[in-house]
Amino acid sequence: MATFSHHARDYARDPRLLRLVGLAVPIGALSTIAAYVLLTLIHFFTNLFFFQSFSVVDRSPATHGLGAWVIAVPVLGGLLVGLMARFGSEKIRGHGIPEAIEAILFGKSKLSAKVALLKPLSSGIVIGSGGPFGAEGPIIMTGGAIGSLLAQHFHLSAAERKALLVAGATAGMTAVFGTPLAAVLLGVELLLFELRPRSLLPVAVACAVAGFTRPLLLEAGPLFPLHTAPVGYLAMVSCVAVGLLAGLLSAGMSRALYTVEDLFHRLPVHWMWWPALGGIAVGIGGWLQPRALGVGYDVIADLLNHRILVGVALSLLAVKAVIWVIALGSGTSGGVLAPLLMVGAGLGTVLAAWLPGGEPSLWPLVSMAAMLGGVLGAPLTAIVFAFGLTGDANALLPLLLACCVAHGLSVLLMPRSIMTERIARRGRHVFREYGVDPLERVHVGDVMTTKVISIPADTSLAQVASEWFSDSQQHRAYPVVESDGAFLGMLDRNHLLHHSHPASTARDVAERNPEAMTVPTETGSAAAQRMAVTKLERLPVLADLQTRKLVGILSRSDLVKPAEATHEEESVRETVARPSARALG
Repeated sequence: MATFSHHARDYARDPRLLRLVGLAVPIGALSTIAAYVLLTLIHFFTNLFFFQSFSVVDRSPATHGLGAWVIAVPVLGGLLVGLMARFGSEKIRGHGIPEAIEAILFGKSKLSAKVALLKPLSSGIVIGSGGPFGAEGPIIMTGGAIGSLLAQHFHLSAAERKALLVAGATAGMTAVFGTPLAAVLLGVELLLFELRPRSLLPVAVACAVAGFTRPLLLEAGPLFPLHTAPVGYLAMVSCVAVGLLAGLLSAGMSRALYTVEDLFHRLPVHWMWWPALGGIAVGIGGWLQPRALGVGYDVIADLLNHRILVGVALSLLAVKAVIWVIALGSGTSGGVLAPLLMVGAGLGTVLAAWLPGGEPSLWPLVSMAAMLGGVLGAPLTAIVFAFGLTGDANALLPLLLACCVAHGLSVLLMPRSIMTERIARRGRHVFREYGVDPLERVHVGDVMTTKVISIPADTSLAQVASEWFSDSQQHRAYPVVESDGAFLGMLDRNHLLHHSHPASTARDVAERNPEAMTVPTETGSAAAQRMAVTKLERLPVLADLQTRKLVGILSRSDLVKPAEATHEEESVRETVARPSARALG
């Protein structure tokens, strides 16, 4: 009968998990309120800037009557936001997700109250003055700040703060778009950099709470309801074509964005003025194509329902892409998802007349999701996001193929996504591939050395020096044990030199550090962290903490052993084993 380890678990048991899940509930509710406030601010400033009225009615800026004066509106909005960033907080610049990633990976998941207050206000001003952005980036930063601040109030660890920051960020996205499952996947693919219950469950609970409370403040149901017919086999070819074109457009827009950003950095003026300069391009684009201004949810709905002519869609696609690249490159505040949805839907509208295997309404949906997957480097999020926005189950198969093709092509063409390029330009590398740590798959008892050279506790220091620390010394430190095998402490040459009294024994000078020991049931990863904290290269392995019986030694070289299996899995290429002639006979 095979033996198994009773201590081995599928997932680490974290007694603080329930506390994190409990905190995720108010975070989900507060993020929903923040989303409502942000959308209300966008409506308020849209009415103020374009219609000179104090109202929160949802109106499209495209229906304004300003004529050529519309060019000045985004400039004014950019100027206000530049001043807010200069004298308030520079953290409000950008589209939100890269800033959240940077806070998670390099800022111990700490965001300030200033960000929670200024980010929605600045984004409301930018989008309300015609900025071609969405509300998702700002609400990700705002919701993330809510989660981070609550975690800081309860004195949680950086890892726990990360879980609650992402919970707030994804709950805010859920409240804006009504797509809780896609928001959870966004957290997994872009923000968490891990997949474990400690982080996944708070995020899922916060998104669920936001999904349930959203109808209390905002409209319920899919944002862009759509129903397309089942596809034929020819749709597979069309999906590949859409994925390739969306991937190329993703790479092109990403490169264009950071080229424009580089150009702004070369300007001989302070960055405070950049959003206003970018607003000039937005204003001109809005004058030429008014429907390119603002969030543009109405435009996305028209594109998905095939209510816009191909020529108009092509013009809208070009103008939206250009003003989005320039405005975002200027360092203003706003999200990227809604503009990418519009550009992608415009591409699909242009392609729909030539793509076989599905009805015309399918391809704007597939194209906008593929565009999203290519730019974000998050194909699963893009697939489920498109489904959540429309509720169109028949589109899931085309979405799967097109988004994966676009993602694959963008990975081959671009070293980094639009989400991580800005962080890389600050000298910080983000590696987005992650898997199970080999050291998490093994326990100390699996890799420790069982043949231990130890020092009896009653041995005199003179004998210790001559037998264990002579010219033939094998190790830097040795465990000191009692006659019954109970561990006392470690002894190295430094301790020996500082305690040279001739009457002393190894028992007298052994270093007793309760942190500098491990047990066979501890994971290799936890033991490696213990080594790093104690700055030791060897840890004594005790059968248990009660008897303290020494059963082995764990060294840094022992912790390298699991990497051998990983190397073999990654590099050794094998062919199908062929049966020998004897086996066949």
